[in-house]
Amino acid sequence: MCGRYMLRHSTQQIVLRFEVAEVIDATFAEMTADAPRYNIAPTQPIDVITENSPRTLEMMRWGLVPSWAKDTSIGNKLLNARAETLMEKPSFRTALARRRCLIPADGFYEWKKLGTTKLPLCIHREDDELFAFAGLWDEWTSPDGSPLRSCTIITVAPNSLMATIHNRMPAILRREDEARWLDSSQRSIPDLLSLLAPYPDQEIEAFPVSNTVNSVGNDSAACIEAIDTPASDLTFTF
Repeated sequence: MCGRYMLRHSTQQIVLRFEVAEVIDATFAEMTADAPRYNIAPTQPIDVITENSPRTLEMMRWGLVPSWAKDTSIGNKLLNARAETLMEKPSFRTALARRRCLIPADGFYEWKKLGTTKLPLCIHREDDELFAFAGLWDEWTSPDGSPLRSCTIITVAPNSLMATIHNRMPAILRREDEARWLDSSQRSIPDLLSLLAPYPDQEIEAFPVSNTVNSVGNDSAACIEAIDTPASDLTFTF
Protein backbone atom coordinates (compact mmCIF):
# COMPACT_ATOMS: atom_id res chain seq x y z
CA MET A 1 0.00 0.00 0.00
CA CYS A 2 0.97 3.66 0.01
CA GLY A 3 0.29 5.29 3.35
CA ARG A 4 2.71 8.23 3.49
CA TYR A 5 4.43 10.39 0.92
CA MET A 6 6.11 13.77 0.46
CA LEU A 7 5.78 16.80 -1.78
CA ARG A 8 8.56 19.35 -1.37
CA HIS A 9 8.16 21.18 -4.67
CA SER A 10 6.28 24.47 -4.71
CA THR A 11 2.87 25.04 -6.24
CA GLN A 12 4.49 27.00 -9.06
CA GLN A 13 6.81 24.09 -9.83
CA ILE A 14 3.85 21.72 -9.86
CA VAL A 15 1.93 24.02 -12.20
CA LEU A 16 4.85 24.17 -14.63
CA ARG A 17 5.73 20.48 -14.50
CA PHE A 18 2.17 19.26 -15.08
CA GLU A 19 1.06 22.11 -17.35
CA VAL A 20 -1.74 23.16 -15.02
CA ALA A 21 -3.93 25.90 -16.44
CA GLU A 22 -5.91 26.75 -13.31
CA VAL A 23 -5.39 26.56 -9.56
CA ILE A 24 -8.89 26.34 -8.15
CA ASP A 25 -8.12 27.63 -4.67
CA ALA A 26 -5.78 30.62 -4.94
CA THR A 27 -5.55 30.85 -1.15
CA PHE A 28 -4.29 27.31 -1.02
CA ALA A 29 -1.68 28.10 -3.68
CA GLU A 30 -0.39 31.04 -1.69
CA MET A 31 -0.27 29.02 1.53
CA THR A 32 1.64 26.11 0.06
CA ALA A 33 3.96 27.89 -2.34
CA ASP A 34 6.85 27.79 0.14
CA ALA A 35 5.63 25.06 2.47
CA PRO A 36 7.19 21.68 1.65
CA ARG A 37 5.33 18.68 3.06
CA TYR A 38 7.55 15.87 4.29
CA ASN A 39 4.99 13.52 5.82
CA ILE A 40 1.63 13.57 4.05
CA ALA A 41 -0.82 11.20 5.71
CA PRO A 42 -4.28 9.73 5.02
CA THR A 43 -7.37 11.96 5.50
CA GLN A 44 -5.27 15.09 5.00
CA PRO A 45 -5.95 17.51 2.11
CA ILE A 46 -3.60 16.82 -0.79
CA ASP A 47 -2.75 18.27 -4.20
CA VAL A 48 -4.72 16.67 -7.04
CA ILE A 49 -4.65 17.40 -10.78
CA THR A 50 -7.72 16.76 -12.91
CA GLU A 51 -8.54 17.42 -16.52
CA ASN A 52 -11.58 19.62 -16.08
CA SER A 53 -10.93 21.54 -19.30
CA PRO A 54 -8.58 23.20 -18.53
CA ARG A 55 -6.28 21.04 -16.44
CA THR A 56 -6.72 22.07 -12.82
CA LEU A 57 -4.92 21.77 -9.50
CA GLU A 58 -7.05 21.55 -6.40
CA MET A 59 -7.13 20.11 -2.89
CA MET A 60 -8.93 16.87 -2.11
CA ARG A 61 -9.13 14.69 0.96
CA TRP A 62 -6.96 11.56 0.79
CA GLY A 63 -9.33 8.62 1.24
CA LEU A 64 -12.04 8.12 -1.37
CA VAL A 65 -15.61 8.82 -0.29
CA PRO A 66 -17.87 7.59 -3.13
CA SER A 67 -20.85 9.71 -4.11
CA TRP A 68 -23.22 7.03 -2.80
CA ALA A 69 -21.59 6.69 0.65
CA LYS A 70 -23.71 7.21 3.77
CA ASP A 71 -20.92 9.12 5.50
CA THR A 72 -17.23 9.92 5.19
CA SER A 73 -15.95 7.05 7.35
CA ILE A 74 -15.60 4.77 4.32
CA GLY A 75 -12.77 7.00 3.13
CA ASN A 76 -10.50 5.64 5.85
CA LYS A 77 -10.68 2.24 4.14
CA LEU A 78 -10.22 3.53 0.58
CA LEU A 79 -6.82 5.20 0.81
CA ASN A 80 -5.49 2.88 -1.90
CA ALA A 81 -7.05 0.99 -4.79
CA ARG A 82 -5.51 -2.19 -6.19
CA ALA A 83 -5.07 -1.90 -9.96
CA GLU A 84 -5.96 -5.56 -10.46
CA THR A 85 -9.44 -5.22 -8.94
CA LEU A 86 -10.54 -1.73 -9.96
CA MET A 87 -13.33 -3.06 -12.17
CA GLU A 88 -14.59 -5.39 -9.44
CA LYS A 89 -15.15 -2.68 -6.83
CA PRO A 90 -18.20 -0.37 -7.03
CA SER A 91 -16.14 2.25 -5.19
CA PHE A 92 -13.64 2.45 -8.06
CA ARG A 93 -15.34 1.18 -11.23
CA THR A 94 -17.13 4.40 -12.21
CA ALA A 95 -14.23 6.59 -11.12
CA LEU A 96 -11.86 4.63 -13.37
CA ALA A 97 -14.07 5.37 -16.37
CA ARG A 98 -14.82 9.01 -15.59
CA ARG A 99 -12.82 10.52 -12.73
CA ARG A 100 -9.10 9.86 -13.01
CA CYS A 101 -6.47 12.17 -11.57
CA LEU A 102 -2.77 12.77 -11.02
CA ILE A 103 -1.43 13.09 -7.51
CA PRO A 104 1.91 14.96 -7.57
CA ALA A 105 4.71 13.69 -5.31
CA ASP A 106 8.47 13.62 -5.10
CA GLY A 107 8.85 10.63 -2.81
CA PHE A 108 7.03 8.15 -0.60
CA TYR A 109 7.69 5.98 2.43
CA GLU A 110 7.45 2.28 3.05
CA TRP A 111 8.32 0.17 6.06
CA LYS A 112 10.53 -2.92 5.75
CA LYS A 113 10.07 -5.70 8.28
CA LEU A 114 13.24 -6.55 10.19
CA GLY A 115 12.37 -9.26 12.68
CA THR A 116 9.96 -7.71 15.17
CA THR A 117 10.63 -4.14 14.05
CA LYS A 118 9.97 -2.09 10.95
CA LEU A 119 12.50 0.16 9.27
CA PRO A 120 11.08 3.23 7.48
CA LEU A 121 12.51 3.88 4.04
CA CYS A 122 12.25 6.89 1.79
CA ILE A 123 11.79 6.05 -1.90
CA HIS A 124 12.23 8.66 -4.60
CA ARG A 125 13.37 9.14 -8.17
CA GLU A 126 17.13 9.11 -8.62
CA ASP A 127 16.96 12.62 -10.09
CA ASP A 128 14.68 13.74 -7.21
CA GLU A 129 12.17 15.17 -9.69
CA LEU A 130 8.40 15.39 -9.43
CA PHE A 131 6.28 12.46 -10.55
CA ALA A 132 2.60 11.54 -10.41
CA PHE A 133 0.72 8.73 -8.72
CA ALA A 134 -2.24 7.46 -10.71
CA GLY A 135 -5.37 8.29 -8.75
CA LEU A 136 -9.16 8.26 -8.80
CA TRP A 137 -11.49 10.87 -7.33
CA ASP A 138 -15.14 11.34 -6.49
CA GLU A 139 -17.46 13.96 -5.02
CA TRP A 140 -19.74 13.27 -2.05
CA THR A 141 -22.48 15.58 -0.84
CA SER A 142 -22.99 15.94 2.91
CA PRO A 143 -26.46 16.12 4.50
CA ASP A 144 -26.14 19.91 4.67
CA GLY A 145 -25.48 20.05 0.93
CA SER A 146 -21.77 20.88 1.02
CA PRO A 147 -19.53 18.92 -1.39
CA LEU A 148 -16.47 16.92 -0.44
CA ARG A 149 -13.97 15.88 -3.09
CA SER A 150 -11.71 13.00 -2.18
CA CYS A 151 -9.27 10.64 -3.88
CA THR A 152 -7.39 7.38 -3.67
CA ILE A 153 -3.91 6.31 -4.82
CA ILE A 154 -3.76 3.23 -7.06
CA THR A 155 -1.25 0.51 -6.20
CA VAL A 156 0.37 -2.18 -8.33
CA ALA A 157 2.69 -5.14 -7.88
CA PRO A 158 6.20 -4.09 -6.81
CA ASN A 159 9.22 -3.74 -9.08
CA SER A 160 12.34 -5.72 -8.17
CA LEU A 161 13.60 -3.02 -5.79
CA MET A 162 10.29 -2.56 -4.00
CA ALA A 163 9.78 -6.33 -3.76
CA THR A 164 12.60 -6.41 -1.20
CA ILE A 165 10.65 -3.92 0.91
CA HIS A 166 6.92 -4.53 0.43
CA ASN A 167 4.52 -6.55 -1.72
CA ARG A 168 2.87 -3.44 -3.25
CA MET A 169 3.92 -0.05 -4.55
CA PRO A 170 2.04 3.06 -5.70
CA ALA A 171 1.27 3.26 -9.41
CA ILE A 172 3.68 5.92 -10.69
CA LEU A 173 2.79 6.96 -14.21
CA ARG A 174 5.41 7.45 -16.88
CA ARG A 175 5.48 11.09 -17.87
CA GLU A 176 4.39 10.29 -21.43
CA ASP A 177 1.32 8.47 -20.06
CA GLU A 178 0.03 11.22 -17.78
CA ALA A 179 -2.04 12.96 -20.46
CA ARG A 180 -3.60 9.67 -21.54
CA TRP A 181 -4.56 8.88 -17.95
CA LEU A 182 -6.25 12.27 -17.54
CA ASP A 183 -7.91 12.32 -20.96
CA SER A 184 -11.67 12.22 -20.29
CA SER A 185 -12.31 10.93 -23.83
CA GLN A 186 -10.22 7.83 -23.10
CA ARG A 187 -12.79 5.19 -22.11
CA SER A 188 -11.04 1.94 -23.08
CA ILE A 189 -10.60 0.14 -19.77
CA PRO A 190 -7.90 -2.25 -21.09
CA ASP A 191 -5.92 0.73 -22.41
CA LEU A 192 -6.24 2.56 -19.10
CA LEU A 193 -5.23 -0.48 -17.07
CA SER A 194 -2.18 -0.97 -19.30
CA LEU A 195 -0.81 2.33 -17.97
CA LEU A 196 -0.72 0.95 -14.43
CA ALA A 197 2.55 -0.92 -14.14
CA PRO A 198 5.50 -1.15 -11.73
CA TYR A 199 7.78 1.85 -12.19
CA PRO A 200 11.25 0.94 -13.53
CA ASP A 201 13.41 0.03 -10.55
CA GLN A 202 16.53 1.55 -12.11
CA GLU A 203 14.90 5.00 -11.93
CA ILE A 204 14.21 5.01 -8.20
CA GLU A 205 16.27 4.57 -5.08
CA ALA A 206 15.57 3.96 -1.41
CA PHE A 207 17.36 4.86 1.80
CA PRO A 208 16.59 4.29 5.50
CA VAL A 209 15.27 7.14 7.63
CA SER A 210 14.58 7.51 11.32
CA ASN A 211 11.34 6.75 13.16
CA THR A 212 10.55 10.46 13.03
CA VAL A 213 8.32 9.75 10.05
CA ASN A 214 6.27 7.24 12.05
CA SER A 215 4.27 10.03 13.69
CA VAL A 216 1.91 12.02 11.46
CA GLY A 217 2.55 14.97 13.75
CA ASN A 218 6.10 15.23 12.44
CA ASP A 219 6.35 17.16 9.19
CA SER A 220 9.88 18.47 8.79
CA ALA A 221 13.07 17.74 6.88
CA ALA A 222 14.04 15.39 9.72
CA CYS A 223 11.66 12.85 8.16
CA ILE A 224 13.94 12.39 5.15
CA GLU A 225 17.32 12.47 6.87
CA ALA A 226 19.20 9.28 6.01
CA ILE A 227 20.43 7.10 8.86
CA ASP A 228 23.17 4.48 9.01
CA THR A 229 21.90 0.90 9.04
CA PRO A 230 23.94 -2.33 9.10
CA ALA A 231 24.19 -3.74 5.60
CA SER A 232 23.00 -7.10 6.95
CA ASP A 233 19.60 -5.52 7.63
CA LEU A 234 19.05 -4.73 3.98
CA THR A 235 18.77 -6.75 0.80
CA PHE A 236 19.13 -3.98 -1.75
CA THR A 237 21.67 -1.32 -2.59
CA PHE A 238 21.13 2.40 -2.15
